Amino acid sequence: MNQLLGGTGKTAAHRLAPLLTPRAVALVGASPKPGSVGRGMIASATMGETPARIHLVNPNYPEIAGQPCYGSLADLPETVDLAVLGVANARLEAALADAIKAGVRAATIFASGYLEDDAEPKLTVRLSAMAKEAGIAICGGNCMGFYNLEYGLRICGFPPPDWMRAGGIAFITHSGSAFSALCHNDKRLGINLAVSAGQELATNVADYLDYVLSLESTKVAGLFLETVRDPEGFTAALGKAQAKNIPVVALKVGRTAESAALAVSHSGALAGNHAAYAALFDRYNVIAVDSMDDLTNALHFYACGRELAPGGIATVHDSGGFRELAMDLAVERRVPFAKINAATTAKLAARLYYGLEPINPLDAWGTGNDWEGIFHDCMQALIDDPDTALAALCVETRDGYALTEGYGEMLRAIQAGTSKPVILATNIASNSSDDVAVRLAHDGVPVLSGVASMLTVVRKAMDRRDRKPSAAPALPRGLRDKWCARLETGKPLDEAESLVLLGDYGVPVLPHRLVENEADLLEAAKSFGTVAVKTAMPGILHKSDVGGVKLDLTVETAAAAYADLRQRLGPRVIVMPMAGQGVELSFGMTSDPQFGPIVMLGAGGVLIELMRDRRFALPPFGPEEAMRHLDALALRPLLDGKRGAPPADLAALSQALSRFSILAADLGDLIAEMDVNPLIAGPHGCVALDALIIPRS
Repeated sequence: MNQLLGGTGKTAAHRLAPLLTPRAVALVGASPKPGSVGRGMIASATMGETPARIHLVNPNYPEIAGQPCYGSLADLPETVDLAVLGVANARLEAALADAIKAGVRAATIFASGYLEDDAEPKLTVRLSAMAKEAGIAICGGNCMGFYNLEYGLRICGFPPPDWMRAGGIAFITHSGSAFSALCHNDKRLGINLAVSAGQELATNVADYLDYVLSLESTKVAGLFLETVRDPEGFTAALGKAQAKNIPVVALKVGRTAESAALAVSHSGALAGNHAAYAALFDRYNVIAVDSMDDLTNALHFYACGRELAPGGIATVHDSGGFRELAMDLAVERRVPFAKINAATTAKLAARLYYGLEPINPLDAWGTGNDWEGIFHDCMQALIDDPDTALAALCVETRDGYALTEGYGEMLRAIQAGTSKPVILATNIASNSSDDVAVRLAHDGVPVLSGVASMLTVVRKAMDRRDRKPSAAPALPRGLRDKWCARLETGKPLDEAESLVLLGDYGVPVLPHRLVENEADLLEAAKSFGTVAVKTAMPGILHKSDVGGVKLDLTVETAAAAYADLRQRLGPRVIVMPMAGQGVELSFGMTSDPQFGPIVMLGAGGVLIELMRDRRFALPPFGPEEAMRHLDALALRPLLDGKRGAPPADLAALSQALSRFSILAADLGDLIAEMDVNPLIAGPHGCVALDALIIPRS
């Protein structure tokens, strides 16, 4: 283990070693009172076998339970790495000052740090400043502590259950309740490190994630996030996980405006823009989940350390009704079933009772005679099929039940003979902590709670498996210099300027002319044929809202349309030919304060607000990544041509989106917003019809 003992030994220590693998620990506020945090600290820290030396500090007791208790940190026989401050808010500032003075290198703070009628700056700000000036790491405040089960050390004010075991799952959470819900209730888990990060006064999720990614034992990292306080460090850690092929499963709360407001009141965390997190997670192939059920199941799934094979899922059931339900749930989640071959079908048919279909998904329960042999042989046939990526037995678990024990032995045998994932999924969601499920999970067969959640996890695992690495395209030379001065004025670009900028970066645009009189208008109309005429008066950013767009005009009708626009809005207009038929899409860009420019792809025209069909991505990306984002849109089938319409030129469309992402990456620090809507994708290419670009002020 390369992180032990605060960095002693030949391997360089991680910067969090004094916090997470301290050589000596002081429990400040230790107490013999039953039910107190001070008593809980002692019980937790002395529960396991750890190399860390544990010292008790409380001036009110000379000893506790036969162990010496010291009056202060200065009285200890050695300088400790970690001081656990189990004291009230009113004493926190003095306690942290004493720890710093004593040469402590890390601290854990359970208390909230909130004081009634506190002066500015607030206590949490003062504590953070003290820690950063002293260069010490802090777990908390307002946290539950941490469990480094690999090191045998439990730091918590509430003693954890004694059945917790070490394993390959790392869990980092801003929620103390999520910490206890996962660690204290699910006996299937094997954890190397679990951290309740709390307010992150000096040490944040990025630091902890970097630490667990340095552990050889880490097979998967789970995150429960309210915010990211170190965007650069967090992004670097996600890149490290991707490079090491360690799955990261993230549950980001604050996805709605209402939830984000609660995050601020809960821990002072700014939840951030959900679109930016979606783009960030997509870039680094993070498995983003929406519930604790999916988070827990995903951690169990990836902890087995097996990669999905090519193909789809194979499921075995003991019920026709549950098989039908599994099919419904899989179709809703776009989880494909393995297309088993004729040889597999024959093997199934040879073992099944009359009337049972030899298909996938499989209902294998007949009369009950030789059920163990039938289930084993059918499961073996399915897992051996070349199109099976993984196999799942979908049944309930119950202690002392012969069927459950038999299913468990069968799964162990199947798993031993394959490199593919073999799992058990209960039909009804529960934490599956009955003994038979726990033993099965500890033997390396994941037990997932609820078929619906299992299928969600499998879909995300397939997305992760199928993601092809692609290099980011290079940024062009010279174009930034051409546009920098104009964008630095802070004035919005009108439509004509916006289209020119898009065209410079390779996004196809319609030819157009700016005119300010009827004669030039008619000349443009004669040149273009049937035209659109739109107001180009300064300050009008949304032309349709003021009746500033006239469509399908000929030379004969253009003059009257222009007269109306000139009278109501002003003489300056832009003239362009009418675009051909096609699917309307939109490209967009916003600048996120944490993660920089974010590209948006979605439905265009009036559908942009109605469908809410959008994808978000970090720029830049190439045409292959652009195509992946296009494929994820709900409107994607329209691009293949429907009801006699020809298919769109997908190669041209993906190239245009890629070029737009390059523009966003190159000029994103100068632009606040970009909106291309609509962009028409047709059989002969795509073209942007309208654009609005607003520089940063």
